Amino acid sequence: MKRSRFPVIVLRPQSRGGEHAGIWRRRISTLGHIPRDTIVLLLVIVRLTTAACADDIPTTPRAPTPQPPMHEDSMEATDGASMDLGVISSVIQASLSFLQPRTLESHDIHDFALWGLNGLSALDPSLSIEEQHGFLQLAATQKTVLALPVPAPDDIAGWSTAITRILDVAWHHSPAMRSTGQDGVLQGFFDELFNHLDPYSRYVPPGAAVSDRSIRTGGEATAGLTLGQDHHAIIITAVNANGPAWPTTLAAGQIVRAINGRATASRSLETVASWLNGPAGSLVRITVESKGRQSTVTLHRASTPPETVFAYTSGKHVVLHITAFSANTAEEMSQYLDEAMNVPGISGLIIDLRGNRGGVLQQAVTTSALMLDHGVAAITQGRDPQANHVWAVQGGDMTNGLPIIVLVDGRTASAAEILAAALADQKRGVVIGSATLGKGLVQTIGQMPNGAELFVTWSRVLAPLGWPLQGLGVMPQVCTSLGESELERQLQNLAEGSADSREWVAAARQIRYPVDLSRILTIRKACPAAIGTDSDLDAAHSLLDNPVEYHAALSTIPEEGAAPANGG
Repeated sequence: MKRSRFPVIVLRPQSRGGEHAGIWRRRISTLGHIPRDTIVLLLVIVRLTTAACADDIPTTPRAPTPQPPMHEDSMEATDGASMDLGVISSVIQASLSFLQPRTLESHDIHDFALWGLNGLSALDPSLSIEEQHGFLQLAATQKTVLALPVPAPDDIAGWSTAITRILDVAWHHSPAMRSTGQDGVLQGFFDELFNHLDPYSRYVPPGAAVSDRSIRTGGEATAGLTLGQDHHAIIITAVNANGPAWPTTLAAGQIVRAINGRATASRSLETVASWLNGPAGSLVRITVESKGRQSTVTLHRASTPPETVFAYTSGKHVVLHITAFSANTAEEMSQYLDEAMNVPGISGLIIDLRGNRGGVLQQAVTTSALMLDHGVAAITQGRDPQANHVWAVQGGDMTNGLPIIVLVDGRTASAAEILAAALADQKRGVVIGSATLGKGLVQTIGQMPNGAELFVTWSRVLAPLGWPLQGLGVMPQVCTSLGESELERQLQNLAEGSADSREWVAAARQIRYPVDLSRILTIRKACPAAIGTDSDLDAAHSLLDNPVEYHAALSTIPEEGAAPANGG
């Protein structure tokens, strides 16, 4: 019988800070089997969730009323196009308002402002900003061209007016700034500001922000097909499981003969692919040929998030490769797990997170819930109360306790590390591979009045047992980056009931913030980060085929509540 369960996620905000038996194409839609009340609850939970990403959900600050610049009689005007001071003022004020309560460490608006203004020198070395005797002084070629009283440390409106005025005067004195353009001036301001924060906080200009949002949400409306070329024919090479073409008879290998009646003969691949795109909801007719017979499929174009989960069988095991965590990853995973549980004689799952750079935090948590009966999946902590959550899950393990292997490597990061840590700490899976990247900081996204976006790190991620992912990453229970002979020795010891990794796994679980960098480096040296190889899959199959090995590796995770070492 088909199993179609999608577990309920309970989010409790807290006050505290290889051989392929065949590639699967068909996916079972599980939502039709879920009780209506459960669907409603899931939708409510998704709407209520505020921390979403190892990039987070957008927050749109209210656009402030532009402040008029102060007059300065001594300004030496130079001909040149003007900036839109209203836009500049609104972006500066919105950004300062967004930053102040959210950064991991507390900073005055005064700090943000001066950091950003120092970016003028990067645009034009003849410009400089100094704070002297209560005044902000802008100098061009060592001559003071503007002096303004220093606003109060947290006066957002005052600092926004002062920054706008300084940028305006600098613009008129600097051909380099004018050649950079208004967007370049803002980019320079924020680049220098964020240089003083963490590596992941950043300013994304309007054009790039639109592109990024399209990727996150599915982009331009299309049919959900990937096309390729076979000799002179345009063929379907893939059907996106999240797209409108998936439920139809369109399939990989079919020759595309026409789109909306326009013949594809003698047309370029790029041209034919563009014909598939159009307004959301619009109709597109696709004529294909297979085995000498032609048929036409009509469907409605839709925005299609990229497919992120791919599955295949390998003997008695099912391999689920998650390439990223986008808006539909958990639902894709749910459907593939539903399919996997109908594979005759299945004895284990392999979740391949190698090369997965992360994505939406909530999707990683929801994905973990598909394989956990209950428990904590992750903890996020920041200054903003909305950044603080204990991400707890309950509702049922779709796999009924089936043994799980998680494959990771040195490129596994962010949301992928959250999933690996959750399954490991809850003793639900064994991690195989090398030390992961170690990105345990969460960004929230602020949309600016000019269409740009601010990505601001606002929380740290802790694994269920309380250790930080940032810098440390996930240490595997079976290490494959030490060489083939060392891997064979580990597997032999596991078969005898002992685990070589016990010491480094326990040491990693004892780390607490603030972290001791030298100690983290020592732990990571035990299984250095590396790019995954076939040895990872070989080790995974070995553990799944030998329960003694699997349980010996599983036992390396300390019990919850084990005291961390002092000074972690």
